Amino acid sequence: MRVFSIGLVVSGIHLSMPLLYAAFGGLISERSGVINIALEGMMLFGAFIAVAVTWWTGDPWLGLLAGVALGALLGGLHALLSITVRADQIVSATAINLLALGITAALIPSIWGQPGVSPGVDRIQALHPPAISDLPYLGPVIRDLNVLDYLGFLLAPIGFYVLYRTPWGMRVRACGESPEAAASAGVNVIRARYVAVILSGSLAALGGVYLSLTQVGLFQRGMTDGRGFIALAAMIFGKWRPIPIMAACLLLGFADAFQFRAQAVGLPLPHDLLLALPYLVALFALTTFIGRATAPAAIGRAYVKE
Repeated sequence: MRVFSIGLVVSGIHLSMPLLYAAFGGLISERSGVINIALEGMMLFGAFIAVAVTWWTGDPWLGLLAGVALGALLGGLHALLSITVRADQIVSATAINLLALGITAALIPSIWGQPGVSPGVDRIQALHPPAISDLPYLGPVIRDLNVLDYLGFLLAPIGFYVLYRTPWGMRVRACGESPEAAASAGVNVIRARYVAVILSGSLAALGGVYLSLTQVGLFQRGMTDGRGFIALAAMIFGKWRPIPIMAACLLLGFADAFQFRAQAVGLPLPHDLLLALPYLVALFALTTFIGRATAPAAIGRAYVKE
C-alpha cells in the first residue's frame, strides 16, 4: 500500500472540509469586527444535534438542518453577549466552547444510554455522477464526494464575491475596519455584525455536521478534537482572505490525511509525531510563512452607538 495515492487525495478533501466550513465562519465574523474563537464549540454542538436528530428521524438531511439551526442560535448568543451586552468576546466564545464540551458529553448517556459515543446513524452519501465517475484518475475522487464537498469548494469563490463585490460584504468589512466611519456612512453596524456572527455560527456548525454525518456516522465525546482551533489557525494563515484560507485548510487537511495513511502503511515514524503532524504544520505555517497578516482594524472592539 502506497502512502501517496488516490485514497490520500480523497481523504485529504474529506478532512479539509470541516476546517473549511469553520474557517469561513470565523472569517465572516472577524471581518465584521467580532472575534469568534467559539468555532470549536459550535462545531461540537452542530455534530451532536445532527446525529441526535438523524437518530430520531432517520433522515440525515433533517439532522443537517438542525445542526445549522443550532449553530445560528449559538452565533446569535455570541452576538448578543459580544455586541449588545458588550461582554469580552474571548470570554463569551470560551464559555460556548466549555458548554459544548460539557453538555454534549452529559447528554450522550441520557439520550442513548451509553457513555462516550452514540449508535451509528445514516450518513450523507456521495453523489456518484455517472459520466464523470468513470474518468481515469479524476473519477475515483469524484465518486467519493457528496454535496457538502462540492459546496465546500464553492465557499472560496462565493466568499470572495460576497465580501468584495456585494454591498453587504463591503458593509461587513467596513464594520470590521472602522465601525464609526461605517455608521457615519449610514451602515447599521449592529445589524451587520449580528448577521455576520449568526452566519458564522451556522457555517461552523456545518463543519461539525460534516464531521459527524459524512465522515463517521455517529457522535463521540469531544470528537472535534481541536479542529475549531485549527480552523482559526487556517483563517489567520490565510490572512482573513477567502482563497488563501481555502488553500490553508486543504494543506492542513492533507497533513491530517497523510498521518492516517502513514500509520496504515507502517511508515517508520514515531506514532506521536504522526498524530501531532496537523498541529505541527499549523504551528509551522503560522510562525514561518504567514508574513504580515493584518487583522481587521476594529476586531474585538465593541461598538457603542452614538
